[in-house]
Amino acid sequence: MNAPTQTDLLSVTLNRLTLKNPILVASGTFGYAREMQPFLDFSKLGGIIPKTITTEPRIGNPPPRTIETSAGLLNSIGLDNDGINLFLEKHLNYLSSLETALIVNIAGRSIDEMAVMASRLDAFGDQIAALELNISCPNVSGGVDYGTQPEMTEKMLKQVTESCQLPIIAKLTPNVTSVVDIAQAAAAGGADAVSLINTVQGTAIDWRRRKPILGGVFGGLSGPAIKPVALRVVCQVARAVEIPIIGVGGISNIDDVMEFIVAGASAVQIGTANFYNPGLATQLVGELEQIVLEEKCAHMSELVGSLVYPER
Repeated sequence: MNAPTQTDLLSVTLNRLTLKNPILVASGTFGYAREMQPFLDFSKLGGIIPKTITTEPRIGNPPPRTIETSAGLLNSIGLDNDGINLFLEKHLNYLSSLETALIVNIAGRSIDEMAVMASRLDAFGDQIAALELNISCPNVSGGVDYGTQPEMTEKMLKQVTESCQLPIIAKLTPNVTSVVDIAQAAAAGGADAVSLINTVQGTAIDWRRRKPILGGVFGGLSGPAIKPVALRVVCQVARAVEIPIIGVGGISNIDDVMEFIVAGASAVQIGTANFYNPGLATQLVGELEQIVLEEKCAHMSELVGSLVYPER
């Protein structure tokens, strides 16, 4: 009998989106991929999510934009990007040539703007596998407006899905009272999956100068510090919604990946770790395959949501 291939073991179906494996790289940590080419084989990844694009180019927030914390990274980039026109002109062909799924992350100032962007990108469905809606950026004005109110989240998802045939992923913020309510609204609006979580809002202060360190004052905390928060959210949402979950937040090794998977995530995104270990994502694919074999599973999906909760 032939040994199962990686495709047999690790393929992932997120409703209308199919990936060859569940290891993705998170938006905002991978640029437009060109700068990462020396460090890894893109074809081994389940997918690439380039930095967020907006309708118009954005210069982002004033510097300083990042500061290391004791267990992560605080950033206030402000969605610095080339805008959709230059993305289509300069980056799309390259990104879609990398032999892995291209998931385009978009952000807009209004529901209408998001729907228009989605409709425009829909014309490139032969190159783009899915869209990820960034309704959870904590360091731009209005960045989380549509991801903190269930009614607005559902309305946005409905309008975007009506404007676009591509699979839609909603990237949600933890900076709300109940992420479960927002995830349920995203599902009701037609999202194929949800990404959990975006960064946790924070700040850094130079007390001697009596000034904030970040030029934008507040930023998003990522890295190992937020992993317990992300895991908690994945656990809660997995028990409340039927659509698939992509786990994000502080993943830096295979044990982190497995924690998210057994908590209920069907796929994961590697974020901050790309900055200090750019080859990590492809390394994790091989390690995940080995774990699936060691666990004697016919497919990775047998491990998804296998966490056993104590009886009460």
